[in-house]
Amino acid sequence: PVGDLNWYPARKTAWLATVSGINDNIPASIPSEFSLSQNYPNPFNPSTRITFTLPKSGNITLKVFNTLGQEVATLVDAHYTAGSYDVNFDASLLSSGVYIYTLSSGDFVAAKKMILMK
Repeated sequence: PVGDLNWYPARKTAWLATVSGINDNIPASIPSEFSLSQNYPNPFNPSTRITFTLPKSGNITLKVFNTLGQEVATLVDAHYTAGSYDVNFDASLLSSGVYIYTLSSGDFVAAKKMILMK
């Protein structure tokens, strides 16, 4: 039946919180593994968003490199708690091209490619 939230009990709490704007009843979910998502939008001009998840607290670094391997930006170099995060990267001072961003935390290292088109 249309409009009956009881047909989807797993999603009912989330929908009700969205409608009422209250998130107190939804437990914060902690990711089960490290992940680094593809930036969005890609290609981008001049800014893009990079999303990553951390299953445990720790020092992390999020850096951007050009195709020659030269570091062009350090977006994050700090202690973060477990959770999901978004970082905005403003590349207005960089030239068009392919760039690589890396996330490292302890033994975990991941890299993705992004394209800046001006």
